[in-house]
Amino acid sequence: MGSPNGGIVGVINPTSFGKCTQTIATGSTTVTTQPGTRLTKILIVAGGGGAAAGGSSGNQATGGGGAGGLRLLCATVCGATSYPIVIGSGGAGGNGAAGFANGSKGIDSSVFGYTAAAGGASNSNSCNGGSTPASGTGGSGAGAGVTSSPTDGGLGNTPPVSPPQGNNGGVGAAFQGGGGGGGAGAVGANASSNNGANGGAGSDVSPIFGPGLPNSGVYAGGGGGSTGGPCAPGVNGTGGTGGGGNGGGPGPAATSGTVNTGGGGGGKYGPGTGGAGGSGIVIVKELNKASGVWNLQSQFSAVKSGTWPKPAVQPFSADYLVVAGGGGSGVGCGAGCASGGGGAGGYRTSFPGGTALTLSGGTAYPITIGAGGAGGAFPGVPIRGGFAGSASIFSTITSTGGGGSKNRCSPAGGPVNGGSGAGDTYASTKGTGNTPPVSPPQGNDGGNRFPGSDLATGGGGGAGGVGGNAPSSNAGGAGGAGSTNSISGSSVTYAGGGGGAGSVTRGAAGPGGGGQGGQGPSSQSGAAGTANTGGGGGGSYSGGGGPTNGSDGASGGSGIVIVRYPSSIAPAITLAPGTNTKTTAPNGDEVATFTVSGTLTVADY
Repeated sequence: MGSPNGGIVGVINPTSFGKCTQTIATGSTTVTTQPGTRLTKILIVAGGGGAAAGGSSGNQATGGGGAGGLRLLCATVCGATSYPIVIGSGGAGGNGAAGFANGSKGIDSSVFGYTAAAGGASNSNSCNGGSTPASGTGGSGAGAGVTSSPTDGGLGNTPPVSPPQGNNGGVGAAFQGGGGGGGAGAVGANASSNNGANGGAGSDVSPIFGPGLPNSGVYAGGGGGSTGGPCAPGVNGTGGTGGGGNGGGPGPAATSGTVNTGGGGGGKYGPGTGGAGGSGIVIVKELNKASGVWNLQSQFSAVKSGTWPKPAVQPFSADYLVVAGGGGSGVGCGAGCASGGGGAGGYRTSFPGGTALTLSGGTAYPITIGAGGAGGAFPGVPIRGGFAGSASIFSTITSTGGGGSKNRCSPAGGPVNGGSGAGDTYASTKGTGNTPPVSPPQGNDGGNRFPGSDLATGGGGGAGGVGGNAPSSNAGGAGGAGSTNSISGSSVTYAGGGGGAGSVTRGAAGPGGGGQGGQGPSSQSGAAGTANTGGGGGGSYSGGGGPTNGSDGASGGSGIVIVRYPSSIAPAITLAPGTNTKTTAPNGDEVATFTVSGTLTVADY
């Protein structure tokens, strides 16, 4: 039957938009819910019970401590509200240095008004961990110690809740082994002959809360019981999966329950100390929920209040272009002296046809734009070569800055190796590109100077080709060509090498933002690499001698990072700072272009 607003009549269920936010509390704290959260899935584990230590003579076995109560619940909450979380500590183990010593119960854990009960403590000798005394009962019960007749372990699920929060402890054998402490997933085992019994297994909650949890998501294992001692030697019980401690003695020490599992401590044949219980844990998962049937008015109200869930951003593929800063060139100095062209910044891309990166929702990706290397300053002491460019970085992709060229007068500056190598000069060799090596290569080597001449230097390497060799004794080599890429939606060439300097003819700039070299007869600086291309700076030339006759080196161009992803993801992407831009490619993909360092953030919804 239709309702007046056109919706479908049905059960009105609560909605929740908690973004599947998960809080793991290992100590007492508060949790503040998301504004749209109304429903949660919670795990509460209390502190495990401590185990007793027996006497030092005869058969004085003790049972394992009971695990802390484990509760898996759905809880209704208010959005944007802080709630206290209490994490119960584990109970202390009994210190049997002076004889029999009882363990102590753990402490309750709680959140949202729900409580998990502490694990039961095992007791020594005839004050066993049975239903009396009360300390043996709890979330899970403690195992029974040695007595004159078999004795039941402590009661679990005390106080009673549904579903049960734990299990009973195991039976102790007459004058022989101690029973195992109960666990969330199973009762403690019964002692057999003089062997200590194993603790009850805990419960695995990783299918609900996912991987990466403390202790792999297995909690509330019972402590193992101890053997009865030297009169009839046996085997100590092992702790239950989920943090239960192992029984000990004579000889081996008892082990404590694992921290933040609620595991029970292992029983100890004295003298010695019983294992302490492990502290508890609380996990809160804020749910997305909109199952069932709503009328349109109810759905509209949920959307307006922010509780109607949105689909989570799933991992997606993104293409990238990462270009580092180009290398600067050295100064032109002395009587007819030239510097080589700077190497282009490293060039790495997945577009088109390469291996794209996988990005995930709820993640901020820092992006570094490498600066171009500075040119050498004239005059200066020492008379410097140019400096290498800086790396550009996006996620797992790093492109190395281009090599800086040197000059005849000084070995300072450089290094000449880099994404692409710097051009050769009289005082140095050409730089090696693709340094460090990656596949496919991020750049190429610089070119050679003309043999025997300091007036004609090599061009810097580019992403698409090696730097040109000087063709004659007075002409600089051309900068290596860059590479053309249309990831932005337009065809653009990046990472060209700087041209070498020559006394008569300058080396041409490498296509892709490289600077042309300087040329004589007078002193002349090369041209700087173009900003946001990663182009290398052009080599500089000095037309005469003397400390005042020379030219500055040219700087390399800064780098760039471009990320391209499907248009369906576009609403989830934000860029910072605002000088970086988003555009649309012809096929509808969105393109994020970073010309300064910043952050690409993918929302979780």
